[in-house]
Amino acid sequence: MPEAVLFSAEWWTEPLGSWMAWTRATAAFFLFVVTAIMTMGVWEYFSPGGGPRHGILGLDTTRGDRLFISLLGSAFIFLAWLGLMGTPLWAPLGIAIIYMVAVFRWV
Repeated sequence: MPEAVLFSAEWWTEPLGSWMAWTRATAAFFLFVVTAIMTMGVWEYFSPGGGPRHGILGLDTTRGDRLFISLLGSAFIFLAWLGLMGTPLWAPLGIAIIYMVAVFRWV
């Protein structure tokens, strides 16, 4: 099997072992989630209270709530894209980032 070119689609999706379907892309996703949760923890330590506010949904949300809503919505964006369009997933990544910014800004 030829070596995959660094940062190519094959490099991101080649298996990292024989157990489960671990790839660099799944590792990057879980690293992002862990980093986001750790960042929120540090932010909460230095600015306690979660910054609650009354957004466009009509309910009070904290930073943690907005992170959860944005991660859940991003998962649905990716699943819908995969179901309707297939791969590659760069476009839904852009949509998910815009969605996350919008959630933290207005929800």
